[in-house]
Amino acid sequence: MTRAIIIAGTDTGVGKTVLSAALAAALDGCYLKPVQSGLDGDTDRETVRRLSGLGEHRLLAEAYRLRTPVSPHLAAELDGITIDPDRLVLPATARPLVVEAAGGVLTPLTRAMTFADQFVRWQAPVVLCARTTLGTINQSLLSLEALRARRVPVLGIAFIGAANPDSERTIGEMGRVRRLGRLPHLPQLSHATLAAAFSAGFDLAAFRTTASS
Repeated sequence: MTRAIIIAGTDTGVGKTVLSAALAAALDGCYLKPVQSGLDGDTDRETVRRLSGLGEHRLLAEAYRLRTPVSPHLAAELDGITIDPDRLVLPATARPLVVEAAGGVLTPLTRAMTFADQFVRWQAPVVLCARTTLGTINQSLLSLEALRARRVPVLGIAFIGAANPDSERTIGEMGRVRRLGRLPHLPQLSHATLAAAFSAGFDLAAFRTTASS
């Protein structure tokens, strides 16, 4: 039976792919990004392969590969296709499955549905990735409210960037969310440096505990 963890973000470019690579490797699991927008250069699946060290068979194929690096609803329209949420069923895997969403929690998947709405269907615990820079408190608290309004289980919040103790504490207390750890920006990003930083910044056991709703 699949043990899935969803990696969501407060917005795009926050570091979901890097955290997904680190977590998939640490759990010795599998990785899936159901919807990939933007195919120029490395896709997120290819980045995870490089940073996680996992074999090709652990990196599951996307349900949708969209050419333009914009919100999935628009990228799909530009490609002349319609995203069908029923195609986004999480596959059964023998190992833990790390599922990376696109953009932020309320990024439109279609004109009528956000990723948070899709999380309701999946009912898997969410790890919310948040920057530590200015603006993170507002973005994080709004994202948590959106998830909880839909009764999506939240495993905790993972910070990415330089330490910002007050912001991290404020989000944890006001958002009533568990701080899972922090991943710093790495001058040299590789499988080895990422694995070391994840091990130093996170307790892997926290990703195996029950999420709150």
